[in-house]
Amino acid sequence: MSKTITLTANDGTKVEFVDEIIGSDAMKDVYLSPDKSYVVGFFREPVSPDYQKRMIDIIGIYRKIGLSCYGNLFCWPTKMVEWDGKIGVVYPSYQKHFFFSSGNVKGKVKEGQWFASAKLRNRFLPTDEKGTWLSYYHICIKIAKAVKLLHSEELIFSDLSYKNILVDPITENVCFIMSEQSVIDTERKYDFEKYFQNVVGTPDFIAPEIFENRNFDLGDSNKILPSIQTDRHALAVLIYMYLLYRHPLRGGKVNDLDAAKDEELSMGKMALFIEHPTDKSNRPKVQNLAPSELPQGDVTKLPYTICGPYLKALFDRAFIDGLHNPSMRPTADEWEQALIKTTDLMQPCQNPNCESKWFVFDNTTKPRCPFCGKEYHGQLPVLNLYYSPEKGVFKPENYRLMVYDKQSLYKWHVNQYVALNEKLTAEDKKPVGDFHFHNGKWILINRRLNSLYDKDEDRKIEIGQYVELTEGKKILLSTEDGGRLIIVQLVNN
Repeated sequence: MSKTITLTANDGTKVEFVDEIIGSDAMKDVYLSPDKSYVVGFFREPVSPDYQKRMIDIIGIYRKIGLSCYGNLFCWPTKMVEWDGKIGVVYPSYQKHFFFSSGNVKGKVKEGQWFASAKLRNRFLPTDEKGTWLSYYHICIKIAKAVKLLHSEELIFSDLSYKNILVDPITENVCFIMSEQSVIDTERKYDFEKYFQNVVGTPDFIAPEIFENRNFDLGDSNKILPSIQTDRHALAVLIYMYLLYRHPLRGGKVNDLDAAKDEELSMGKMALFIEHPTDKSNRPKVQNLAPSELPQGDVTKLPYTICGPYLKALFDRAFIDGLHNPSMRPTADEWEQALIKTTDLMQPCQNPNCESKWFVFDNTTKPRCPFCGKEYHGQLPVLNLYYSPEKGVFKPENYRLMVYDKQSLYKWHVNQYVALNEKLTAEDKKPVGDFHFHNGKWILINRRLNSLYDKDEDRKIEIGQYVELTEGKKILLSTEDGGRLIIVQLVNN
């Protein structure tokens, strides 16, 4: 029977683990605590004093940043120990929902790659582990939020990839595994100079400019190091893969007959978006794809435009304008806001057997689910939002809210100055109204709005009352500064 080892950590607290390796990565062997609440990873090779200092920084200063807001999005190292001449790092154990509970993958960790690859999803994941398409929008919002938080503190995640993020589509939880190798403080030059060589990165997510010159020596003036801009490339790739289950750059174009050289060119200097609107040379060749990669690998059947207009615009900036021009890449905050606005365009699919369950309204008179082909039948309310640049004047905002039964209305819909972000209180996140299909009519019930008005009838809708959604109906959501006006459009099919 394995014995329990007891050590004193750098902060003076007690650390215990069972003397039995439960796993290993490229640098460490991992042991589990007796109560399974944390793990300890010991470096197999000696760790320099400078690197130990770096780990102390990550454990102390940076961990406080991570826990200051949305701390549940991060898994930060908590302590450092020494045992048998080896340096170890303590991490919290992964929460239960980050382990598969069914199918052939039962017991495995829900590493992000399982959900970002059509081949893995289609071959190995049982339906009850896949989640819905809307689940991945909520997951991507949290990923963008976490990256935004890191960047706001001048921290970058130099190996931002599906290998270092755990996701659970069922609970819609996300967890960034914040290793001491990958977190870099852009204001601390020693991070780059001494530790960049330890950060190889995951090929699918390395920015083209780094891929192109990764063979340069660290001291070479042409060497491009990780930055917020390279993080932005990785973030765009992650979002594209979680929503479309394919890689945005790995298509059918061969740039060199030598496999290694082709990889270097295709992901670096010659990188090309597989859905580029004018240069179609890198479109995936469907006949060469495995059955498990379909239909998601066929960009003609499931183009990136199914993600809606807001994300289409950002994908264009990320993979066309900004692919080889890093300054043009969208920020994490732009991704977060575009994802939030896209969820307002979502509709539940009326096909009970549709695996995706949701789709983005395509602004047509005959909306249909792109995944199963089911057309929407019935009356579909579309709310066009207008903002007020000055009192009494309202202008279109290029912002729509789709309505479905039992959907909620929130403060960020009501007021142009309210955004769904980390600044909102729990009270501000509560629904202020809800929509229902009642007795053959669509209605909005006022739950918490003090100045909701039916503008057509010049009538105030008191809390607990409702207003019917009819064609052309004008509803003022709030008389406060920033309050929006909605005009109802009914799509009948």
